[in-house]
Amino acid sequence: MEVKLITKEQAWQLRHQVMRPTEEFDYIKLPDDDEGLHYGLFDGGELVSGVSLFVQGKEAQFRKFATLTERQNCGYGSRLLTHVLKEAKRRGVKQIYCNARVNKVSFYEKFGLSKTDVVFNKGGKDYVVMERSC
Repeated sequence: MEVKLITKEQAWQLRHQVMRPTEEFDYIKLPDDDEGLHYGLFDGGELVSGVSLFVQGKEAQFRKFATLTERQNCGYGSRLLTHVLKEAKRRGVKQIYCNARVNKVSFYEKFGLSKTDVVFNKGGKDYVVMERSC
């Protein structure tokens, strides 16, 4: 397995396939994707997990974290997130956060992220903002 930077186009393809396959392709694009760092975890040359990191000064947000459905619960996402958290710290980030689906809170807690009081619904899914210091 190998984690490396990927193009936004590779990130879009994975996001669409995993997160919103029934939506129009443009639905999974973010307005600031050009400013993001897109990371992918490859296994045997296949992109199996991806996440986008947006650094703004001493803060960062990771977004659009996706792992191929058939490869979930195999440790790929954990390995990728560990890499991205280390990379954020290396880049001088002091605080990192994400918008976590409510049903995935326990996954992010394993990485030291804590729930905030900010909750919202988007696209019919409930989210909570989670954060941690780097």
